[in-house]
Amino acid sequence: MSEDLPNRILDYLDSNRVEMAELLERLVLCESPSGDRASLLRVMELLSEAFSERRFRPRILAGKESGGMLLAMPNGRPRHRPHQLLLGHCDTVWPIGTLETMPAKTEDGTFWGPGSYDMKAGLAQGLFAIEALAAAGANALPVTPVFFINSDEEVGSHESTRVITRFARSADRCFVLEPSLGPGGDLKTARKGVGSFTITVRGKAAHAGLDPGKGASAILELSHIIQKLFALNDPEKGITVNVGTIDGGLSANVIAPESKASVDVRVPTREDAERIEKIIHRIEPETPGTEVEVEGSVRRPPMERTPGNQRLWQLARRGAEELGIEIEQAAAGGGSDGNTTSQFAPTLDGLGAVGAGAHAVNEHLVLDKMVERSALLARLLSFPPLDEVVPPGD
Repeated sequence: MSEDLPNRILDYLDSNRVEMAELLERLVLCESPSGDRASLLRVMELLSEAFSERRFRPRILAGKESGGMLLAMPNGRPRHRPHQLLLGHCDTVWPIGTLETMPAKTEDGTFWGPGSYDMKAGLAQGLFAIEALAAAGANALPVTPVFFINSDEEVGSHESTRVITRFARSADRCFVLEPSLGPGGDLKTARKGVGSFTITVRGKAAHAGLDPGKGASAILELSHIIQKLFALNDPEKGITVNVGTIDGGLSANVIAPESKASVDVRVPTREDAERIEKIIHRIEPETPGTEVEVEGSVRRPPMERTPGNQRLWQLARRGAEELGIEIEQAAAGGGSDGNTTSQFAPTLDGLGAVGAGAHAVNEHLVLDKMVERSALLARLLSFPPLDEVVPPGD
């Protein structure tokens, strides 16, 4: 690769900023909520066309539980060459019709619209990164880029995780096109693990006025359990345990025979995940006559600052310096598919949009930042295998 490659990449993207914004708008106008198979297929077809125009071979994989997945590789992919995995999702949290109240629009260099920041801008930036590399003459990359875009990330990636794991196991490195963090656009080198639990308490019904002693209140027992759960919170360690919803009972004059709680858990390390999971599953009832059933786990493991992840961060710093871009690393409280890939290959997350308002009515991104972030991704894709460019221990 020539020494002026970073400048050629940046110049190309700067001259195509309008086209990048137009692709973003087309993606946002194609509303694609999780679970809506027809709309998800439409956005994947739009993406497939965009990949084909850039000499990538797209393939839509039908989903049994989700709206499907999109896999794209370069035409004439060389055999026996390592690959780098680029991850994104095309589903959003917004239902069809949201554009009526949250229209896609551009004002003062800011693009607004549902799903724009999280994360259709990241998809547009990824497409233009490979376009810029081709325009700069960097077609035969030393590490082959492989795009994988799922349609169930916003609902837990339950179906796609298996496929993501398969590609991550053999990847040289993984780049996640989720939005960056904060107003400075920090890259994400750590994410908390995410757990979801359902706790069901079964007691015994009885008349609250005539025979209260013959009953066993599931609600009373659940109140004890809720206090135990909240006691697991540890702000200094970054551990959060939240009881989000509760339900139970029949009526005010009946001792409650059943109650239920849904619990969200966030943990920074695998060790914390294992410890908290064991504590929750070993909860015993205090109220005589009641039983406790616990379901769930920390399904998305933490993305920790492993040596491999930090080596990839060092590579990003090098690429940013070449491009004249300032970047910082940060830890995020939410999870992504990067949590999964990080267990198997060096992973860098947050390479998508710079903006704010994920899952909120003020969702937006800074259009100028799309150019530099797409350039950074392109430069990262152009590097040789990670062991060759950033030796272990550096």
